[in-house]
Amino acid sequence: MNFAFPAHLVRRLMLMIGGEAMQSGFHFALNIALLHLLSAEGYGLFALAMVMGGVGLSYIRSLTAVPATIWMNKSTNRTGVDAYDVTFGSAALVVALVMGLGTGLLMRLLGDPSGIGAACFVCAWSLRSHMRSAFFARRMQLVVSISDAVFTIAGIALAGAAIWFFADALQATFYALAAANVVGIAVLVKLARRRLRISFRASTWRRYAKLWPQLSWSGFSATTTNIQGQSLALLVAGIAGPAAYAPLAAVLVLFAPLRISSLAFSNMTQPELARLVRNNEFDRVWTQAKVWAIVMGVGSLAYGCGVLFILPMIKSQALQHASVGLIGVFAIANFVPIMAYVMPRVVLEIVGDFRIVAFITLAGAVVGLATIGLLLAIAPSTWSLAGAAVSETFVMVASWYFAANRMWNLKHPNEQRPTVIGAWRRAATLSAQRR
Repeated sequence: MNFAFPAHLVRRLMLMIGGEAMQSGFHFALNIALLHLLSAEGYGLFALAMVMGGVGLSYIRSLTAVPATIWMNKSTNRTGVDAYDVTFGSAALVVALVMGLGTGLLMRLLGDPSGIGAACFVCAWSLRSHMRSAFFARRMQLVVSISDAVFTIAGIALAGAAIWFFADALQATFYALAAANVVGIAVLVKLARRRLRISFRASTWRRYAKLWPQLSWSGFSATTTNIQGQSLALLVAGIAGPAAYAPLAAVLVLFAPLRISSLAFSNMTQPELARLVRNNEFDRVWTQAKVWAIVMGVGSLAYGCGVLFILPMIKSQALQHASVGLIGVFAIANFVPIMAYVMPRVVLEIVGDFRIVAFITLAGAVVGLATIGLLLAIAPSTWSLAGAAVSETFVMVASWYFAANRMWNLKHPNEQRPTVIGAWRRAATLSAQRR
């Protein structure tokens, strides 16, 4: 089937990737600076706070951002769009506060004296993530990009001041990141000329409760995704300590732009594919999913090879006595499948198959916990990345299998999809009849 990239999607991608690239570049530079400044334990705590930020973003994405994108684009009038915007925005504030509290408690348990700075950072980052998705759903990509630029500039200035002027660089950096995210939120609201509407009235929660049967599976999926995706950090830090996780985190942070890019692709394609599903254009949905997946898979492989090239040039106490080349190879084995299953997951989400997504990630979590735990017991912590790669590969294969089934069933609602075994049986029967 011939496929041409829609021009408007390419323009939206450029805007989104531009904003994500600025943020990613800032986070990358900050990680490199702290990698050389902090002790192995201090950098391990910073890396774990970033992991918790990723967990917060995943819950925001599953419980508020993705549903907001889907239902706002399915609404046929402005009143419905605004109602869903308020509903999911209010829920996002609650989720962000809960994630901030959880981060603070976890950081204290792992050695952070207060945990308050990390809590503020994760809370503000989670809330800004939801607002970015909501503005993407309203097709305000330029506003989001400007906000990303301001966040990046503010983050550079505030984080630089925190590192330069404060003795406790770790805590000061957490507060600087929190403040930069608040500045980004303020710019979003100002440029969009919209009030920040939060409501805790009964009608708002009734609207959210009506969607809960589907959202509960989305939330469960976020939980299993975090167990599956973050089991590496939690097991290594919990069993071997933050210092043992530091070299893994130092290499994995170089791949952070790929996660940011995957989020940009999701934000870009979800509204478009949701409209195509609404119009029953399933062939276009599946074609776009496959093409974008190839682009992301090949791009992530090329990026990983570039990281392998620069890894030997990085000198840090956190990387002393670590097999950085082996860690880099295992990281590529993790991130290529991650990028390759973004699109089938988006397809399953826009057709409302949150339950399937949840079971896929649950199975992936079981596989990941088992393989990582086994490798930690019999090999150095570096090899735990191999267990994570097995988990990600499993999720990739299962996501494509179920997404393909779902698309076929939507295109042929009254037929049963032929299986490989069934095809072999029909071929054997036909051959016997010919004889």
